[in-house]
Amino acid sequence: MAIRRLAPAEIQPATFAFTEENERWLEKQVAKYPDGRQASAVIPALWQAQKQNGGWLPQKAIEAVAARLGMPLIRVLEVATFYTMFNLEPVGRYFIQLCGTVPCHVKGALDLKQVLLDRVGDPHHVTTDGYFSWIEVECLGACCNAPMVQINDDYFEDLTPDLLIKLLDDLKAGREVKPGPQNGRVSSEPKDEVKTLTDPALYDGSVVGSWRARFKDELSGAPSVATTGEHQAATATGPGDPKAAKPDAGRPIERPVADTPASRSAAGETPVKPADQADAARSDSTGAVYPGPETSTRPQQSDKSYTVTPSKPEEGRVAADAKGTTPVAGTPPSETADRRDGSDTKPVGSSPDVSPGVAPKE
Repeated sequence: MAIRRLAPAEIQPATFAFTEENERWLEKQVAKYPDGRQASAVIPALWQAQKQNGGWLPQKAIEAVAARLGMPLIRVLEVATFYTMFNLEPVGRYFIQLCGTVPCHVKGALDLKQVLLDRVGDPHHVTTDGYFSWIEVECLGACCNAPMVQINDDYFEDLTPDLLIKLLDDLKAGREVKPGPQNGRVSSEPKDEVKTLTDPALYDGSVVGSWRARFKDELSGAPSVATTGEHQAATATGPGDPKAAKPDAGRPIERPVADTPASRSAAGETPVKPADQADAARSDSTGAVYPGPETSTRPQQSDKSYTVTPSKPEEGRVAADAKGTTPVAGTPPSETADRRDGSDTKPVGSSPDVSPGVAPKE
């Protein structure tokens, strides 16, 4: 990044003040912003000061803008030195900015640069007659018309060395010049013959949409595409505007409704079937899932489904039997085998020869 400094003191003007016309212009710019936000107009103010001073910003102009907007001088100086649109040293009457970015570079910007070196001199140098000065800049946004230069506020594009020499001569002689492409083309149209979008069908409605046919149908009163299912399907936006079904594409128009009490009631039938009522009235119906539809008793519980559980005899709870001793479901308590109280067991790990539920060896 280039270091941007103010011009030497010997070429700085002693004073600067906005003209009456520019002062009125500045008042309108400041009025665009709320009270206390007048600093937002600093860039327009500096730009107008630069135009009034012949294309560059002297120190006194920066100070005048700071005073006019009530800003610290350093804040305005930061803006002026940051943006390269502000020139901090004198420029020629015609200030030339040559684009040297890749698109212009590959299209001949180096040849234009050589012309400026020969006719004007080094960058930032002002010719002795005061007419020209130039610098090289980054992309100016006219890549389709490369190579190009900006002179003051205008773009001059599609240049060649000869066209640039003629442009400089016309400017110095005071002859009128035309901004834009210099090779005869208009704007950014194709340089040579048109090679794309040449098919007439692109413009008669037969390829890109059917708008022309739809307008004709509407004028003649015939059904238009706007009333067909295809149009409805294409423009449906939500539940209130459903898309039309396409039975020919394998999609059913509607789906069968499930057999539920609500659907039976809507159809005028009895919501609950008599068979369902009979099942609900059964005394042995507990809501449990049985092995089969004809089974009315619970399945017997396995006699190997429990493991030994610790007990607390002092609380009156008997110890669980060893694995495999769980009573069969439905056996009366009087017919069950006696249960151990757990006094013949020891915790696991107390002896390598002792297992849970087995009496210790004597």
